[in-house]
Amino acid sequence: MPAPSPPDPGHERHATPATPPQRAGHDKHAGHDKHAGHDKHAGHDPAMFRRRFWGCLALTIPVVLASHLVWDQLGLSWDVPGRSWVGPVLGSVVFWWGGWPFLVGAVREVRDRAPGMMLLVAMAITVAYTASLATSVGVFDLDFWWELAALVTIMLLGHWQEMKAIGQARGALAALAALLPDEAERVAADGRVEAVPVAGLRVGDVVLVRPGGRVPADGRIIDGGAELDESMITGESRPVARSTGDRVVAGTVATDSAIRVGVEALGEQTALAGIQRMVAQAQASGGRTQLLADRFAAALFYVATGTAVLTVLVWTALGQPDEAVVRAVTVLVIACPHALGLAIPLVVALSTALAARSGILVKDRLALERMRTVDAVLFDKTGTLTRGEHAVTDLVTVPGIGRDEVLRIAAGVESDSEHPLARAIVAAAGHAGPAPASGFRSLPGRGVQATIDGTEYAVGGPALLRELGLPLPTELVTANERWSARGAAVLHLVRLPGTVLGALALTDEVRPEARRAVDELRAEGVRTIAMITGDARPVAEAVAAEVGFRPGVDEVFAEVLPGEKDDRVAELQRRGLIVAMVGDGVNDAPALARADVGIAIGAGTDVAIESAGVVLASSDPRGVGAVVRLSRGSYRKMRQNLAWAAGYNVVALPLAAGVLAWAGVALSPAVAAVLMSASTIVVALNAQLLRRVRLDPAPD
Repeated sequence: MPAPSPPDPGHERHATPATPPQRAGHDKHAGHDKHAGHDKHAGHDPAMFRRRFWGCLALTIPVVLASHLVWDQLGLSWDVPGRSWVGPVLGSVVFWWGGWPFLVGAVREVRDRAPGMMLLVAMAITVAYTASLATSVGVFDLDFWWELAALVTIMLLGHWQEMKAIGQARGALAALAALLPDEAERVAADGRVEAVPVAGLRVGDVVLVRPGGRVPADGRIIDGGAELDESMITGESRPVARSTGDRVVAGTVATDSAIRVGVEALGEQTALAGIQRMVAQAQASGGRTQLLADRFAAALFYVATGTAVLTVLVWTALGQPDEAVVRAVTVLVIACPHALGLAIPLVVALSTALAARSGILVKDRLALERMRTVDAVLFDKTGTLTRGEHAVTDLVTVPGIGRDEVLRIAAGVESDSEHPLARAIVAAAGHAGPAPASGFRSLPGRGVQATIDGTEYAVGGPALLRELGLPLPTELVTANERWSARGAAVLHLVRLPGTVLGALALTDEVRPEARRAVDELRAEGVRTIAMITGDARPVAEAVAAEVGFRPGVDEVFAEVLPGEKDDRVAELQRRGLIVAMVGDGVNDAPALARADVGIAIGAGTDVAIESAGVVLASSDPRGVGAVVRLSRGSYRKMRQNLAWAAGYNVVALPLAAGVLAWAGVALSPAVAAVLMSASTIVVALNAQLLRRVRLDPAPD
């Protein structure tokens, strides 16, 4: 049947496949690759640091007990044979075994010409070890073994907690990978069901997914229907009804019924693999704040080294070589940019993991950073603010016939039609369903015709009425004018040979979440909300009014050709606005790429849209406001962490060098190690507060 109102010429659904360059999780760790020697693939994982920490702690206790520190403070003496060997023997084990990860990391940083935290740690413990050995052979009069053992032990504790925190933040990748079942039930040609490994499936296979089972591959339902839990893919908390012909995604759960799925994509080509790649890519990608942290860490190496050398020279010149060694070691310990190295990677790892769990897939960290500065959001209309498909939004009847009866008969006439408007009418009939019809016949350019209970009926637009020579009943005139003014498709139910029974208005239904999405962006301080569409201006203005656009403030770009969308983005940018473009069509790609931030709204299956920096896996436009909140929350935590890490070093370095020693304020290397680890804990705890950012839509 004809479509009375033209479709949006600028709207097409995505057809971009997920790109399969590398497996998720094979990328470098989220920004933490700067910490040479921390890479799990090099053997440095949280379990390794945990084992060495507990082992070194057990060795450190007797070293501390055997030192003069404890007994001198208690005013006691302990003359036990071999006591003098406890420190050198156990301290050497702590240095070479517990300190080995730091020594290896230091070599890597020197080799890569990227001095940083590991080199500073290695320098501190090496100086402490060398000074301790010199003390043992009588060169210095300084019992330094307990400080060395305590320093290595505390550093191991700090690294263990750091690696553990980042590992937990990266848990999104492991959680996504765990969504896939190990086995699938493949339906053979003769109907037999056999269990096979998921890796053994091929495109074209049919698999049985039982209630409570996970879909093993992307595909379409060929038999049955079920409520699917898609929360880990789209962030949508409620199960979604899927039936024959609908697309389903690997990893989702059939909650109530069995379905048979025709496999269309496997492995790297699935939506789930695309999500994994995005999370890994975002966690490994660089950003401006990370660049600042890296530069600061490199600069701190030179500052700390220079300060340590100057400290040695000054204290030696004052005639206190022992104190010179203590102060130099303390400077190197306190300067370890441990908190600085954790400040950005942990926030990045947490933000991308939290976002992925809410259906927000961050492809480009720079895009996420820029989102906090956006002051204009441009929405594509069709498929973004609207559902991209028509629905019956109004119905008027002539006296003597009920609305339900008109809808039931119209649905019966349209039941055999494949036209989108026909499907919308059948869907509107709801549980009552269409009336049983026979003799279906298409009337090209005018509508359709069928027989119900022995009476012939027709459904069509104005062309049908003109052909039949039927005037529009008075009761329908006003409604028709109102619907046409806002761009709705208008269809009429006619009882042949010539009685108009009612009229139906069908429009591209506005998403119920769209108005809330606009309100949330306005509450976040976004100055301008704009909409762009290829539809006629009356249609665009009607949608804008329904979603809450403010006349004279928000903007509507109507009748825009597909190739002109990026021109409208550029126009907004020329006004000095920082623009985020939100779209879901292939023809939106140039505009998504030109915008300061491109946000693709992908309904959970098109997750590798190359032109966008952020992808909303669900179709809920409220996710745009969540991206703004996440961007601002992440940036705030990064700034706080950098301020703490930098400020800590500014205050602690002079104290470590002994500038207040005359006032009785001096830090030992062990105390410096405690303070350094405490600063790391502060940064880690502060990053965890990012979990408070609201990513789920606010309740209505």
